[in-house]
Amino acid sequence: MIRNLILIVSVVGVFSSCLYYLFCLWAAAQFSREADRQHHDVEQKFAPGISILKPLKGIDPEIYTSFRSHCLQDYPQYEIIFGVSESSDPAIESVKGLQAEFPQKNIKLVVCEKNIGANVKVSNLAQMLPLAKYEHLIVNDSDIRVPADYLRRVIEPLHNPGVGMVTCLYRGAAAHTLGSRLEALGISTDFCPSVLLAQQLEGGIRFGFGSTMAFRRTDLEKIGGFSSIADYLADDYELGKRIADQGLAVRLSELVVETYLPPYSLRAFLAHQLRWARGVRDARRSGYLGLIFTFGTFWALSALPASWAAGWAWAALAVTLLLRCAIALVVGEKILHDRQIRKNLWLIPLRDLLAVAIWVASLAGNTVTWRGQHFRLANGKLTRIPPR
Repeated sequence: MIRNLILIVSVVGVFSSCLYYLFCLWAAAQFSREADRQHHDVEQKFAPGISILKPLKGIDPEIYTSFRSHCLQDYPQYEIIFGVSESSDPAIESVKGLQAEFPQKNIKLVVCEKNIGANVKVSNLAQMLPLAKYEHLIVNDSDIRVPADYLRRVIEPLHNPGVGMVTCLYRGAAAHTLGSRLEALGISTDFCPSVLLAQQLEGGIRFGFGSTMAFRRTDLEKIGGFSSIADYLADDYELGKRIADQGLAVRLSELVVETYLPPYSLRAFLAHQLRWARGVRDARRSGYLGLIFTFGTFWALSALPASWAAGWAWAALAVTLLLRCAIALVVGEKILHDRQIRKNLWLIPLRDLLAVAIWVASLAGNTVTWRGQHFRLANGKLTRIPPR
């Protein structure tokens, strides 16, 4: 009886997952066609002054080269404002090196001494903003590397007053460790495909990504400024959602940026994924619960013992893995230009099974670890847990 129940659930899971994978491939094809059109329609005349805000904490891999890419922009007028919460932060050395190499660029460093919320990144942003002199703002994470036409391509959709935010997909450049490679694989085969599908099914997206968020200062002020989201874990999601709630569109740029991943150990990878998973769970609860219908590899493997390794179960596993590889190649290689995706394909089954374990664990608790600090998460908001 139990075996038959497992078999039925597994078959339903395999079917729903394969259907989901096919929809992801369709969404990727739609995005690819739209991206080609957007790239050719960039309005070169729209070039407002831009303030780039980059909150920092500690050293990320390739951090100086990533910073440097922002100083090599083919763009007439912009400034870069870096913010740290402590004067002893090691990232300051990289900023000072940047100022020395590019004295002609407007590069500012702010030590943000106040703590206005549990999210230190947003707390820094709120204190950096008064130094920004332009109406158009771009916020991106410290580990993001960008091409020379980044500013032109990202800011262009904001010439339309109906667009309130522009955000970007990203690819992960993995270090040599297993945890880092699994992280990069998840970005290319799980996260980005789900975003592309959400865009098609929901008629657009209503959230942003830390990889890039471009918006107007006036729209930020209308939602209460950075201070209004200073206690939220998923600050990028909240910022995009609140701008969208003003009746403005959130546009997914055709441009893909790059993040250089730390050499995660397997334990560090799992901790990072658990923090991210619990953040998504609180931000998009119904959609997150629905992920159970997308764990195709898990369901296909479950069907094998439940069916006594029947031929059709092996065929279902083969089809599932074939579709997973197709997503990796179409999204990871064609759209994200992930140069490591082919050599990491063999890790897909392991990545998929760990995703199930992380999903289960994310539902079983409300604590997260972020930058070495521990927090309790409730309704998307963080509360710091004092050290013992």
